[in-house]
Amino acid sequence: MSAEILTFGCRLNTYESEVMRAHTAHLTNTVVINTCAVTAEAERQARQSIRRAQRENPGAEIIVTGCAAQIAPARWAALPGVTRVVGNTEKLLAETWVAGAPSAVSDIMQARETAAHLVTEFAGRARAFVQVQQGCDHRCTFCVIPYGRGPNRSVPMGAIVDQVRTLVSAGFHEVVLSGVDITSYGPDLPGAPRLGQMVRRLLALVPELPRLRLSSLDPAAIDDDLWRVIADEPRLMPHLHLSLQAANDMVLKRMKRRHSRTEAASVVARARALRPGIAIGADLIAGFPTESEEMFADTLAFVQETAIPYLHVFPYSERPDTPAARMPAVPVVERRARAAQLREAGAANAAAFHATLIGHEAQVLSETGQAGHTEHFAPVRVTGTPGHLLRARIITADARGVTAIAA
Repeated sequence: MSAEILTFGCRLNTYESEVMRAHTAHLTNTVVINTCAVTAEAERQARQSIRRAQRENPGAEIIVTGCAAQIAPARWAALPGVTRVVGNTEKLLAETWVAGAPSAVSDIMQARETAAHLVTEFAGRARAFVQVQQGCDHRCTFCVIPYGRGPNRSVPMGAIVDQVRTLVSAGFHEVVLSGVDITSYGPDLPGAPRLGQMVRRLLALVPELPRLRLSSLDPAAIDDDLWRVIADEPRLMPHLHLSLQAANDMVLKRMKRRHSRTEAASVVARARALRPGIAIGADLIAGFPTESEEMFADTLAFVQETAIPYLHVFPYSERPDTPAARMPAVPVVERRARAAQLREAGAANAAAFHATLIGHEAQVLSETGQAGHTEHFAPVRVTGTPGHLLRARIITADARGVTAIAA
């Protein structure tokens, strides 16, 4: 039996867990915790999983890695039951997973390259992830991820193309391009290509790829080539997820974001004009320090005005040593209440968006045999063969998704 890998956090962590799964296939009685540092809740869940692993697997080697472990390795190494801590660079190296290897956490800020790790199997998943970029050069005041991931660095286009070809040959019908900040792709590569150029060339060079999807985009950095691909390329799915975080200009300024409320609205409007019917998602933080009721009302009104259907809402979580953690805090109970209001607005938007799909035919990627996602990433209840695409007609809808029958 190979190592058990428990993954927290983003799609990039999911991808990296699959890299580790290949490296740890020879290990037995081993549990790997791939942590996330985005919120205190993510870290709490990781600690809880360590306690559970120790209780349910007595004598097992418990190895902790991921962003939280990279940022504070000594703190995680001190937890009962933890036998090793491994850094974000080291976790992707085969030699790290030799039985008896020591803890290893290098200075992530010195990382300058991102290797293209080929993954052709994703446990329990119908879509594949390809890492195109790593790290972040921005310093949003609430975020510790640059200290867990290091500086921005990109995977060469040729390596990305080769990986996607291999994944299509392995039977995957949908690929998601992932990274920490994928709109920062390319400045460290020869010719300094942008994300849009890379996506355009990828689709041209892998015509057999049916569906391409992008992970979260910084609205301040969507380049002109990418806008053209959004408008003209049907194999790029009609679904954009934006890293908005807020929609009040003062809050955005204190977050050190690079877009304004007006600019965010313009991005949503431009996407809809270029690709009618496109689905929009967004990350939002509720109760950022100094956020007044009026400031929050601005963000809530933005969600209602733009009718964004797919929201990822997080109550603000203090991260150690970040500038935001030193700002006047909003009470936790108020953060949660504001998050609930945003989620309620998002659910109403989702219900309305899903209702527009009734009567239409969709191409569904079946994921479980009973459920999957449409091109717009609408969750769909439909019977199909896992991992395959099928045509289905949408017959009912609610806030959670749609129901369809095979066409």
